[in-house]
Amino acid sequence: MLRKKPRTRSTLAEKPDLFDDLPDDLVVFVLGKLSASASHPSDLVSILVTCKRLNRLGAHPLVLSKAGPKALAIKAKSWSDSVHLFLKRCVDAGNVEASFILGMIRFYCLQNRGSGASLMAKAAIKSHAQALYSLAVIQFNGSGGSKSDKNLRAGVALCNRAAFVGHVDALRELGHCLQDGYGTRQNITLGRSLLVQANARELASVLRSRSSSTWHRSHPCVNGSGCGLLSDFGCDVPAREVHPVNRFLKEWYVSGLGELGQELRMCSHSGCGRPETRPHEFRRCSVCGTVNYCSRGCQALDWKVRHKAECVPMERWLVDVGGDGDDVVEGMVEVEEI
Repeated sequence: MLRKKPRTRSTLAEKPDLFDDLPDDLVVFVLGKLSASASHPSDLVSILVTCKRLNRLGAHPLVLSKAGPKALAIKAKSWSDSVHLFLKRCVDAGNVEASFILGMIRFYCLQNRGSGASLMAKAAIKSHAQALYSLAVIQFNGSGGSKSDKNLRAGVALCNRAAFVGHVDALRELGHCLQDGYGTRQNITLGRSLLVQANARELASVLRSRSSSTWHRSHPCVNGSGCGLLSDFGCDVPAREVHPVNRFLKEWYVSGLGELGQELRMCSHSGCGRPETRPHEFRRCSVCGTVNYCSRGCQALDWKVRHKAECVPMERWLVDVGGDGDDVVEGMVEVEEI
């Protein structure tokens, strides 16, 4: 009876590697798909360190141009020159998301205002909604300059463009501008209509992404983590996922990697992370004066999620409105610049 010859290192080495036979363009195509769908930067990095060929092809412009927000979700504590270079290579490859992320980091964290605004503008030209809205906030506040550098009309125009391409916060901001006559001719009816549309889109996006059973099990009020965003339709809607760059900004200053200074503050909306670029740049709640916001959009969101319960006791609401409290709406808390 013949015995099967054991496999040795030499026989293993002689076995052909089918990966080497794959053409480069096919590997680049697969890596591009991975780059676009990665849920964490490590998903892409683990592939790039596998072998020299994957490392070389992973740096292909087509792969870098398709990297999505989660693949570029760098943590503030991991920031380094090599990370900066990687984002820059993604920008050079035509990655619009990388242009926005690196622009925000340079503008707010590295305090390179001109380069940061230029990168955000580069993304905005390609209709990147987040970049358009961020530039609008910069124009409204005159960020990186003085109070006289505010350009309210430019801010409204950028909000209008961002809202057109589907940015809910920009739509909400535009509604407040029209309602208050801020940077544009006052149109209360149209402003309120846009605010309703913003809440409707917010609710619709949640309903599309969750089945009714999943919604019930994961609802904040069910699992004990507290209610999320209360929409104008009386529905408890959990706050949306924070964009990676906003999380980066918050980590950067909370961890002490960047110093704000004694007179500079961060936006009080937990999902924002924007810091002031000069003293008293942001507006504060005119009722309690304890919170500060970079925009009316952030003020409205934070009011629903948190500040509504902290700002004024219910007894004060009833006295102010002279009724049973049914007249209290989102716009009750106004913001004013110091």
